Amino acid sequence: MGDRRVRRDEEFSEFFTSRFDWVRRTAYALCGDWSEAEELTQNAFVKAYAKWPSIRRETAEAYVRTIVTRLFVNSRRRGRDRERPVADLPEHGVAGGFSDPDARLHAALRQVPPKQRAALVLRYVHDLSIEQTALELGCSAGTVKSQTARGLATLREAYGEPVKSESA
Repeated sequence: MGDRRVRRDEEFSEFFTSRFDWVRRTAYALCGDWSEAEELTQNAFVKAYAKWPSIRRETAEAYVRTIVTRLFVNSRRRGRDRERPVADLPEHGVAGGFSDPDARLHAALRQVPPKQRAALVLRYVHDLSIEQTALELGCSAGTVKSQTARGLATLREAYGEPVKSESA
């Protein structure tokens, strides 16, 4: 029994080490804040570790991606996205004087509601199908399509591009 637990912990440790940055980047794409992304990532791995014996290794990435996406969406339901505790507001961003090439994208993504943002990240960052995205979000394919369309429209507005109507 002890050997099995040691092997399980070693497998999880290897998975954690190899996938942590990937999951954190996904979390950042969802929330746009590195501190929150770190927290979401850690919580996702804690939940995955608790279920590790029953997780198939070939689907472990998808399992953790689902957890981090749902943690993000659930945090927005509780209004956490409005909480930003800081001692002093920085005059400039915390990028260390370097410009973030994705700053405009992240600023635009923050204008997209959480469920729509999650659909966009899963569909276009992770290149999941509509059906895979629906499974990860726990909703129907039709909901994914409508959330994605609305999210893209919001992104276009944020970028100052005219939104094309369906009838045009």
